Amino acid sequence: MNLLQVTILSIIEGLTEFLPISSTGHLILVSKILNLESSNFLKTFQIVIQSGAILAVVVLYFNKLVRNVNLIKKLIVAFIPAAIVGFMLYPFIKGFLLGSSSVTLWSLFLGGIILIFYKKENHDKKDISYKDAFVIGVFQSLSVIPGVSRAAATIIGGLTTGLSRVQAVEFSFLLAIPTMFAVTGYDLYKSASLFSSQNYITLGVGFVLSFIFALIAVKFLINFIKKNDFTFFGVYRIILALLFWLF
Repeated sequence: MNLLQVTILSIIEGLTEFLPISSTGHLILVSKILNLESSNFLKTFQIVIQSGAILAVVVLYFNKLVRNVNLIKKLIVAFIPAAIVGFMLYPFIKGFLLGSSSVTLWSLFLGGIILIFYKKENHDKKDISYKDAFVIGVFQSLSVIPGVSRAAATIIGGLTTGLSRVQAVEFSFLLAIPTMFAVTGYDLYKSASLFSSQNYITLGVGFVLSFIFALIAVKFLINFIKKNDFTFFGVYRIILALLFWLF
């Protein structure tokens, strides 16, 4: 991977990680456009730069996290379903799903339809229960399929439990912290010995760039969702899938 390819993928990751349009799906499709081989390093790069984006949430929501121990406990509960699914299916996810354009496109398309027609409106809940957190975590486990979108799955899960749009989006942001750091840590543990020092420099550059652009995306989504539903993102997903199918 050259510097331009690293920069393009990192910016796309940072801008799409928290939007319900699947950052992984975008990375897979853009990697195809850039003619990048679906190698073990490329798949690890796609995972690691997601953690760079997640760091943006840690920075923006740090005070909220350190002041609310119960919230941290609920995030752990929500993390468990995806952790189990991810651990059990890790070889299949990295060996097949992360390299499949067809799976990504179908997931984008069908997920777009769901976002357009899922119109549930809720008022703010006073508190998110442990049951709510677990249900959202079950929804998140579906995002091991590229194109589904971890953000979309957790947001819809949050709306299903009765959270308002803003609450669902913010919980989705926060749930990304244990999820993606665990995924990155586990993947590096399994693959670290295969990479050179240059590979680690590439990972570091991607991590930093995705962090910077994720800061922009998080602030945008919070402001956007206060006044709009998710129809725009659903339409975007469908158009993107159709364009790739056609061209």
